[in-house]
Amino acid sequence: MIRQDLRNIAIIAHVDHGKTTLVDEMLKQGGVYRENQATEERVMDSNALEKERGITILAKNTAVHYKDVKINIIDTPGHADFSGEVERILKMVNGVLLLVDAAEGPMPQTRFVLQRALELNHRVIVVINKIDRPDARLEEVEEEVLELLLDLNATDEQLDSPMLFCSGKAGTASLSPYEKGETLMPLFDTILDYIPAPEGEEDTPLQMLVSSIDYNDYVGRIGIGRVENGVIKQGQEVYIKNFHSPEKMRRTKVVSIYQFDGLSRTQVESAKCGDIVSFAGAEDITIGDSLVAREDIEPLPFVKISDPTIEMTFSVNDGPFAGREGKYVTSRQLRDRLYKELLKDVSLHVKDGDTTDEFKVSGRGEMHLSILIETMRREGYELCVSTPRVLYREIDGVRCEPIERVVIDVPESSVGAVIEKLGARKGDLLQMTPSGSRMKIEYLVPSRCLFGYRSEFLTDTRGEGIMNTVFDSYQPYKGDVTVRFTGSLVASEDGDSTSYGLFNAQDRGVMFIGAATPVYEGMIVGENPKQGDIAVNVCKKKHLTAIRSSGADEALRLVTPRVMSLEEGIEFISESELMEVTPKSIRFRKKILNTELRLKAESKKNKG
Repeated sequence: MIRQDLRNIAIIAHVDHGKTTLVDEMLKQGGVYRENQATEERVMDSNALEKERGITILAKNTAVHYKDVKINIIDTPGHADFSGEVERILKMVNGVLLLVDAAEGPMPQTRFVLQRALELNHRVIVVINKIDRPDARLEEVEEEVLELLLDLNATDEQLDSPMLFCSGKAGTASLSPYEKGETLMPLFDTILDYIPAPEGEEDTPLQMLVSSIDYNDYVGRIGIGRVENGVIKQGQEVYIKNFHSPEKMRRTKVVSIYQFDGLSRTQVESAKCGDIVSFAGAEDITIGDSLVAREDIEPLPFVKISDPTIEMTFSVNDGPFAGREGKYVTSRQLRDRLYKELLKDVSLHVKDGDTTDEFKVSGRGEMHLSILIETMRREGYELCVSTPRVLYREIDGVRCEPIERVVIDVPESSVGAVIEKLGARKGDLLQMTPSGSRMKIEYLVPSRCLFGYRSEFLTDTRGEGIMNTVFDSYQPYKGDVTVRFTGSLVASEDGDSTSYGLFNAQDRGVMFIGAATPVYEGMIVGENPKQGDIAVNVCKKKHLTAIRSSGADEALRLVTPRVMSLEEGIEFISESELMEVTPKSIRFRKKILNTELRLKAESKKNKG
C-alpha cells in the first residue's frame, strides 16, 4: 500500500542556517493560522532555553496540508552536540530537506547529518537558504554542495537531487538562482513530486518503531514514531519488544493516540501505516522499542546512535553553602533526575561514580552537558560538576582519542593568532580558503585541546570570528599538551568580601566577585594571569586607629568583576577544581577547601 495522501520529511542543516524560521513560513503558507492570527517567531522552539539561546535542542513534529496531501515535518537541532536527536528521527521519514546557508555554504554539521541521511537511502532536496543576504554566493555554494555529495559517495539519483533557492524569512522559494520567487509553493510542489510516499502493508499485524519520547504530567510517558505496517487502534493490546534484546518482551495497552496537525495534537481512534503518531499508555516505553501486535512478530531494527566523546562528574554539593538555595540536594534526588534524563536522551550515558555521591555523565560535547546542567538548576537542583574529560578508546591495541573537525571563519587580520593557538593545541591544518576580506580555515584538533579555547578565540578575533566543530573520528593519542595557562585566586578565609580586601586582591588578577559577597575558604574568587594558584583574603577589613577612620585614606576604586556563564565556567575550571551550580548562583571552588591540606596535596603530587 502506498499512501499518496501523505509525505514525511525532516529538515536538517547546520546550526543557524534557518530551519526553524523556514518551518514558521511553511506553517503560515500551509494554512495553519487564521488570517488575522498573531504569530511569534521560531514557534517550534517551545522550550525556554531554546528561545533564550536561539537554537533548537529537541526535534519537534508538525504537519501542514497542501493539495489534499498531509506533509509531516520534523524540525531538527543543528548543533553538533544534539546530533543524536537527528540520527534517530531520520528513521521516521522518507526524505530530507537539506538547508545550506547561501553565504556560509556547507558546514561540519551539514556534512554529518547529510551522511546519515544518505546511509538510510533517503531522498534529498537541497534548499539554499538566505539568498537575500548581501554576501550570498549562490553559484559557489551550489558547487560546494555537489562536491559534498560526491565526497559522501552519493548515488546517481542522490546526485540529481533538486535544488531550490529560498528565503525562509521572506517565505519565498524558486527553482532558479536568478529569480526570487513569491511564495513557498515551488518547495511544496517539489516535496510532493520528489519525496516518495510512505509504503506499508495495512492488512498485516501492527509494527511501529518508537523514535522519540515526550512526557506529560497527566498521561505520563508518550511514545512518538511511525507506523510501519498494520493499524494502531485506541485501546489495543500490544507487545513492546526491542531489536537488541528481544527476550525482554512485555504487554501494554494503547490508551490514546494523537496525530500532529499544525501546532496541535489531534486525538484519533486509529492510525495506519505511514502515519507519524504519538501514543500514551506504555509507562516503561523507551527510544528504540517496537510496538507489535503479536508475540511472534519481529521488532524493527533501530539505528545505532554514535557514542559520547566527553565525560563529566556530577556530584552532590558538599560545600559550606550547600542546601541554602536548592530544592533538591541529596544524592538520591540527583541520581533519579539523571537516570530520568536517559529515558529521552539516547546520546547521554550515566553511570555511578567512585562514591555514592558521584555520577559519571557522558555526552556529545560541552554544550550537550551544559544544557542538562542549566535545565537541572532551573528545576531547583544543586550540584557540583567537574571539568570535562575526553573518553579514550583502545583500537587495535593503540590508545586513541576523539578528534574534532573545526571550521573557522575569521577576518584576515586574525589568521596568524588563530593558527598559532591551534598549532600549540596539536591542530592539523587541512585547508585555507579566502572569502572576500575573511578566511575560512579547516582543522582537525583533539577534543581535549579545544577545552577553554572558545573564549580565547573570541578575544583573538575581537568577537568577529565564527567557530564550528563536529566530531570527526578517533585517532592515536597526540601527546600531552597544556591547555590552561592561568591559575586561580583562592579565598583563604570565610566571611563576606569587603571593598578593602578586594582592592588589595584585584592587582593579582581578574576578580569574579563584587563587594559584600559571601565567600568560604577554598572558593575561587578570581583568575591569576600566570600559572599557579594564589591565596587571597578578600574578607580583610581596614582597622580603625586613634588617628583616622577606616575610610579616610582614599575612595577605593574596584574594577568591575567578570561574571562567568555556565559554558565559560566549564571551560575555566581545572582538574583540581569544581563548579558549584545552584538555582541562584554559579561558584567555583577547589576540591580540597582547606588551604593547608591543599598545599600539602599539591606538593605531594609534584614530588610524585
